[in-house]
Amino acid sequence: MNHRFTIAELSLYRILFIAGLVLLAVLAGCATPTRIAGEGPAFERSGRFAVNITEAGSAPEAVQGGFAWRDTGAVLLIDLTNPVGSTLARITLDRTGATLEHADGRTESAPNADALLAKAIGTALPVSDLRDWLQGRPGPGATQGMERDDQGRPTAFSQKGWQLRLSRYDAEGPGLLRLDRRDGARHLSVRLVVDTQSP
Repeated sequence: MNHRFTIAELSLYRILFIAGLVLLAVLAGCATPTRIAGEGPAFERSGRFAVNITEAGSAPEAVQGGFAWRDTGAVLLIDLTNPVGSTLARITLDRTGATLEHADGRTESAPNADALLAKAIGTALPVSDLRDWLQGRPGPGATQGMERDDQGRPTAFSQKGWQLRLSRYDAEGPGLLRLDRRDGARHLSVRLVVDTQSP
């Protein structure tokens, strides 16, 4: 017996189809960039980032996406993607300075990676210090308010104007980093969620 779909049934199937597409888009947005290929030992992390900026008298700003990180000590590579997984840029930091390569092939250079990251996502972040913070240790310079867990790993401290909270550790470092900074009426909040492995 042939079944003829009613208008209501067709509408329902259409709604389910659209909902499925939305779900796929959301799942794609949760994906992180592909691991950066390279030879030799390196500290590697990947995950998602979210940056929120609030300032009195201005509309809040928010940027989010994914990142892949490969640091040999001599060379740091950072790949950034937008929320749907498309590559935004690659940042290369070595002893000669920093280079930003856009998805369309354009390149820009600067003495440090912070300024180039600002061009890629709209705000500067302390890349040099993140090289340490991602490994669960303070960067060079003084710290305040150091707190540690029962294994001696930092869970909270302040450094260079940033207040940090670190948690969800695996063998490589924290799986969740929260960074906050206030410059007068401007508040900058950064959240890094790392794809961790079981310790």
